[in-house]
Amino acid sequence: MKSGEKPAKSREKKVKSREKIIALLSQGNTLSAAALAQRIRIPPPKPWKKQIARLKADGVLRRIGPDKGGYWQVVEKTD
Repeated sequence: MKSGEKPAKSREKKVKSREKIIALLSQGNTLSAAALAQRIRIPPPKPWKKQIARLKADGVLRRIGPDKGGYWQVVEKTD
């Protein structure tokens, strides 16, 4: 393994978390980030914040409205 390279198991776990987040938000887009973390059993606060930020940066998730009263939108990618 190269220096700075993460083990395959770590990458696999992140992919699973990412998929779970997308699935949950597709069903109920008004979940808070903390509620998401609780449902997929990611210990707060850093790991789930990182996953949400990565999904937003990748253009998969978009936050519509304010933190209180807003909702998440899962962006459908068409390739």
